[in-house]
Amino acid sequence: MTHNKKIVLVVGAGDATGGAIAKRFAREGYVACVTRRTADKLQPLVDSIQAAGGEAHGFACDARKEEDVIALIEQIETQLGPIEAFVFNIGANVPCSILEETARKYFKIWEMACFSGFLNAREVAKRMVTRHRGTILFTGATAGLRGAAGFAAFAGAKHGIRALAQSMARELGPMNIHVAHIVVDGAIDTDFIRDNFPQKYALKDQDGILNPEHIADNYWFLHSQPRDAWTFELDLRPWNEPW
Repeated sequence: MTHNKKIVLVVGAGDATGGAIAKRFAREGYVACVTRRTADKLQPLVDSIQAAGGEAHGFACDARKEEDVIALIEQIETQLGPIEAFVFNIGANVPCSILEETARKYFKIWEMACFSGFLNAREVAKRMVTRHRGTILFTGATAGLRGAAGFAAFAGAKHGIRALAQSMARELGPMNIHVAHIVVDGAIDTDFIRDNFPQKYALKDQDGILNPEHIADNYWFLHSQPRDAWTFELDLRPWNEPW
């Protein structure tokens, strides 16, 4: 039992941004609770945090299923401690022409990148309002500001999560809960970019792609802000990214 410790919950703790955020909060003494659909993929991240002296727990959870989300939040809050910071970091950046997009895939992308954010944030907010404190952070994308050709489903989902964040920030801010939306605009230093976009990845040596650790620093910055100077929306991009 670690009820005297603060919890950060990262939903969508992948090998890049989500994992880096979990590590950043763990370095500050937070217990990192991380989720993916399959728990075995979380073990390297959990091991890394523990090897660095932190505490971490991995959970298998389908973020789209209400009963799974409710059970997850209940388990963490009763067995580990209060969730002080929540990060929603699920993507679903799948390109497709609107002329070929299927209803099934469109719905699946919305379900992953928007609906699951609502389910998880709602359950966490219910706990935070009873304590009158907390931080809720949503990972957004350029698609949440403007829809690019071939990305109708992803843009719709990301516009939705941004609107959810705006609504929650206005409702929960007076209850001392900081809600923020982070626009990550640019390629991130990941294996996917390295393997599929080698020319883009080559810009790494020129600081031309986003470093997940530097992204994570900004999430910690948002969580640490005093409430007289809260940021709602923060955009992060490399110096060379056109915008």
